[in-house]
Amino acid sequence: MPGFATEEGTAAYRKRIGRRAGAAHWRACRGLTLSSVGIGTYLGREDEATDRAYEGAVRRALELGINVVDSAVNYRHQRSERSIGAALRALLSDGGIKREEVVLATKGGFIPFDGGVPASPATYFNETFVKPGILKPGDVVAGHHCMTPRYLAHQIDLSRANLGVDTIDVYYVHNPETQLSLLERPAFLDRMREAFRGLEEAVSEGKIRLYGVATWDGFRRLETARDYLSLPELVGLAREVAGERHHLGVIQLPYNLAMTEALTLTNQKVGKASLSVLQAADRLGVYVMTSASIMQGKLARNLPAAIAQVLEGLTTDAQRALQFVRSTPGVGTALCGMQNVAHVDENAALAAVPPAPTEKLFMPG
Repeated sequence: MPGFATEEGTAAYRKRIGRRAGAAHWRACRGLTLSSVGIGTYLGREDEATDRAYEGAVRRALELGINVVDSAVNYRHQRSERSIGAALRALLSDGGIKREEVVLATKGGFIPFDGGVPASPATYFNETFVKPGILKPGDVVAGHHCMTPRYLAHQIDLSRANLGVDTIDVYYVHNPETQLSLLERPAFLDRMREAFRGLEEAVSEGKIRLYGVATWDGFRRLETARDYLSLPELVGLAREVAGERHHLGVIQLPYNLAMTEALTLTNQKVGKASLSVLQAADRLGVYVMTSASIMQGKLARNLPAAIAQVLEGLTTDAQRALQFVRSTPGVGTALCGMQNVAHVDENAALAAVPPAPTEKLFMPG
């Protein structure tokens, strides 16, 4: 599938969705129009039934006003990316969507299996990655993470093949803080700089459009933590590599009712100011996508009654948890795993619901 998400295409998608989505459902990222809710594809069995369920869920999401689709090459051993590709091909073939309307995001860093766990993981690793020269064993940290430019270039091509597209809209280095379990910070920053150099090259080749980092712990740690990540420092590395016209444009981190550090922890130094990562991203012109919006289902049931009173007009706890995230200032797109059409129908209903007022969402007590 040639092409990529464009300003004109995503604006046309918004217009076509029409009254099914309110104005506040749409967010701006470097000229693109993105939905405030995105579909994630992390969890699930590695089997054909789950493949088909995800394919149907992605198709339904794109039909209902969700035009952000998130994955990673290692999710379900590459099967999630392939399900997304199948859904896109089907929609494109019947005219239900155009490639330029969809924002595709995926990640590389963790070493993926191919469809399932092999009989001998060590043999698979050597035959697939070491012998062809894609990586050296010394490039790998914690037994499963690599972010050298050559490895990421290989993974980008693998993801493009799985998704069936020429160009990926957003490509993340996946949990780069994993490297800090072994490397000292100067060596880690050297590796990040080289990774960004390789990603800028991928942009110039038309294989990706934007890049960033998708993290779990890094942006939610105190500055003294070994695996802490500084967004200003990472943006500084991108500027070293490509100047002010760099393409580090998006980050991803967990944020939900139980994991509020993105909003509440002022661990990012921008100039003399101590800011939260949401504030720092806004100051630095970086779009934020949040993961774990309903905490892998844990926040989809039995929320306190007080939350239901504040997040009124909604019918399920999953909707309320997702509404909290998408209503938080600084959040661009709230990602939520949706394994079937029923999950999509439930979450896509938020498109027509205005975000909760900030003063009501964060009132004292």
